[in-house]
Amino acid sequence: MADLLAAYRHTTDNRAEIESSRSCGCCSCVQIFPPDDIVAWSGLDASSFDDPDAASLSGGTALCPHCGREAVIGDNSGYRIDAAFLTTMNEAWFQRTIIRKPQPKR
Repeated sequence: MADLLAAYRHTTDNRAEIESSRSCGCCSCVQIFPPDDIVAWSGLDASSFDDPDAASLSGGTALCPHCGREAVIGDNSGYRIDAAFLTTMNEAWFQRTIIRKPQPKR
C-alpha cells in the first residue's frame, strides 16, 4: 500500500513531471497516452482565476483527456506506465478493493 500511496502523490501538482514524461496514464480510466494529449489543468486559485496566462505559469494538476479526472501519472514519476500498474492503482483508489485486516481491540 505504501508504494501505491507514493505513486498516487504523483497525480497532483504534476505539471512539470507530466510535461517531461514520454508517456502518461490515467489511474481512473486506465488509458495510456502521450503528454501532448493533455489539454486541461486544474489548480488555479481565486487570485489568478481571471488571468488567462496564469494556468501556463502555475503548477497545476493534469486532467485526463479521456475521462477528465485528476488521476494522471507520467513515466517521469519513476513508475512504469502500463495497463497492469494503472489497473492496480484504479483498484486501490477508485474501486476501493484493498482489504485490511481489522486491528485487534485493545
